[in-house]
Amino acid sequence: MNPHLDRLHPYPFEKLRQLFAGVTPSPEHAHISLGIGEPKHPTPAFIQKALTHSLAGLAVYPTTHGGEALRGAIAGWLERRYGIPPLDPATMVLPVNGSREALFAIAHCTIDASKAGALVVCPNPFYQIYEGAAYLSGAEPYFVNSEPARNFGCDYGSVPDEVWERVQLLFVCSPGNPTGAVLTLDDWRELFALSDRHGFVIAADECYSEIYFGATPPLGGLEAAHQLGRSTGDQPYKNLIVFSSLSKRSNVPGMRSGFVAGDPALLKTYLLYRTYSGGAMSPIVQAASIAAWGDETHVQENRNLYKEKFSLITPLLKQVMDVELPDAGFYLWADVRRTGLSDTEFAKGLYAAYNVTVLPGSYLARDAHGTNPGRNRIRMALVAGVDEGLEAANRIVQFCKDLKSA
Repeated sequence: MNPHLDRLHPYPFEKLRQLFAGVTPSPEHAHISLGIGEPKHPTPAFIQKALTHSLAGLAVYPTTHGGEALRGAIAGWLERRYGIPPLDPATMVLPVNGSREALFAIAHCTIDASKAGALVVCPNPFYQIYEGAAYLSGAEPYFVNSEPARNFGCDYGSVPDEVWERVQLLFVCSPGNPTGAVLTLDDWRELFALSDRHGFVIAADECYSEIYFGATPPLGGLEAAHQLGRSTGDQPYKNLIVFSSLSKRSNVPGMRSGFVAGDPALLKTYLLYRTYSGGAMSPIVQAASIAAWGDETHVQENRNLYKEKFSLITPLLKQVMDVELPDAGFYLWADVRRTGLSDTEFAKGLYAAYNVTVLPGSYLARDAHGTNPGRNRIRMALVAGVDEGLEAANRIVQFCKDLKSA
């Protein structure tokens, strides 16, 4: 067996299952889950139609590189969304079966484990795939804590030079899971300078980019690179590779449709790796994906539903806990210390009393630099419909009031 498997932590939802073991939730309340970030808004009918009208594709072996039409649709979307120069669909875009497996695979493609002390830098808290990818590629994760005083941004300037010298891969998540924080242009300028100095690859997870609450869309990695003069020349988007997906944008998590884009030199190597290790995207999923990337009306409608939910639910929860509207994404990252409970005690008590599931923040982070930045926080995924989300919020408020009166 691969000895690195023993280093993997239980996944957060397994920890949650263990936390709830033996707890019988209140039978007076139907279960509402705010624990898993699984979009619950309806899948647009035109995407379903494109899928079912392409069933002839089942008789065709797909290529790892994906069809020219899909790569062109993705490149076109990136150009429109981020105002960047035209991308070469043949060398700068690669369709993948959801961003999860692609994020995991990039570590195996980029890490040279023969170099002693190889490091993968991750934000903390973080999407657990980053840590697993680091361990199973033969590297060690190095965590940079998110800081509330920095709008939950990471202080990369605090990382010592002797650490950066060992870094081969840096994962960033913008908008962040679970904090919703978005990297600024100054953040990107700092990261690009560090990458240039130390030679590491930047893997930018941008799966929540289309769910935001202000007038300005979140800044993307390719967009930042273009604004900083890194999109042209002999090495366009040098050492930058971005990941995105239709799951959140278009409410199709079951399609497992995403892409990787950026540095053509990196993508050439990544395509070679995936030719052996990655599953090719089904032609019928490719057809539905082309339709989805080509339409923005359903994305705006989806975004409006999230705006409505967050505008109604956030003020309710602010009565009983410390929580603010995030920059983007569909999570609320709340501090529950006012209740007198830890994050795990809060999640367990809420489930028992009101049959609402939330995820303890400490399950999404690691102890690093003397603290666990997820401790005493909970993550709430506002993925259900408006009415169900409001019902969950009202139960949470009542649970907190019950604690106070007790």
